[in-house]
Amino acid sequence: MSDIEVKRKKGESFEALFRRFTRRIQQSGKPLDVRSGRFFTKKPNKNKLHESAVRRKDMGERREYMLKTGKVREEDLRATKKRN
Repeated sequence: MSDIEVKRKKGESFEALFRRFTRRIQQSGKPLDVRSGRFFTKKPNKNKLHESAVRRKDMGERREYMLKTGKVREEDLRATKKRN
C-alpha cells in the first residue's frame, strides 16, 4: 500500500489542504478497506471454545443441583440473571 502524501502549496490555507487530502483518500479507496475490517474479530482457538463449553456445562450442572437440593429457587435465579 502506498502512503498518500499531500504537500502544502504556497499560500494555501489549511482547510484547502485538508480538503485536498480527504479527496485523495476518498479516491484511493482506503476508507473502504478500513471500514471492512472495523468489526472483524478473530475466531477463538479450539482450547478457548472447549473451555467455554466445559464452563457452561459445569454452570448448568451446578444450577440443576442447587435447584434439586432446594438451596436456591427458580425465581431467585431469574432475578439474578435480569440484574446482570
